[in-house]
This record gives sequence, structure tokens and C-alpha cells, in this order.
Amino acid sequence: QLQVKESGGGLVQPGGSLRLSCAASGFTLDDYAMGWFRQAPGNPGKEGVSCISTSGGSTYYPDSVKGRFTISRDNAKNTVYLQMDRLKPEDTAVYFCAAAQLPYSSMWSIDAEEYDYWGLGTQVTVSS
Repeated sequence: QLQVKESGGGLVQPGGSLRLSCAASGFTLDDYAMGWFRQAPGNPGKEGVSCISTSGGSTYYPDSVKGRFTISRDNAKNTVYLQMDRLKPEDTAVYFCAAAQLPYSSMWSIDAEEYDYWGLGTQVTVSS
């Protein structure tokens, strides 16, 4: 069974840090671009917050998290990470990891519809 599973969420104070992990099972991440998305309370849609190409050489961050979030991948461990620093209350959301097969190893995508496999999410709450 092909699946990804997120971990590392929790409650953190504003200005704090968390590192999310996304572990794959049933397939190897080497062939997939990876993305992190979040869904805030009361928001029906998912916002892309970071993505990384299959090769790991290309990444993308929207302005809302640029300079605070860092995505990385360790293909040997079949795991992708999202380091989140200087967290803000507006970062509170359920965070999802997803995998996408894209035509070229240098490609990334922030379009949720291009992703094939999704985890169930991990809750991140930023509050004092």
C-alpha cells in the first residue's frame, strides 16, 4: 500500500519552531516531487507552503512562509522534512504531506491537484 505519513506537529508559542517529517511507505520518494500543504480552521481549501523537486535541487515557498520555512528531503531515509521557524498564530493549521510524479526531476509544483498521494495530516497550533 502506497502511503505517506506526517509527524512532528504540536503546540508551540509564537516565535517558536517545529520540524515536521513525512515518511513514505510502499514506494520510494526518489521518483517523486514532494509538497507540504496546510488547511487552516474554517478554510475548505489547502494552501501550498513548500515543495521540492525530485532531485532536491529546486524548491518553492510562497511569500507567507518564505524565509521561515525550509523543506528538505533525505531519500536514503525515504523522508521529507519541513523546518518551521519564527512561527506565527496564522500558521495554525493541519499540515499535509503529498507526493507527485512530475515529468522532470527538476520540476516542482504548488498545485495540489498534481499530487497523487496524501497523508492524513498533522496539527500545528501556534498560540501563547
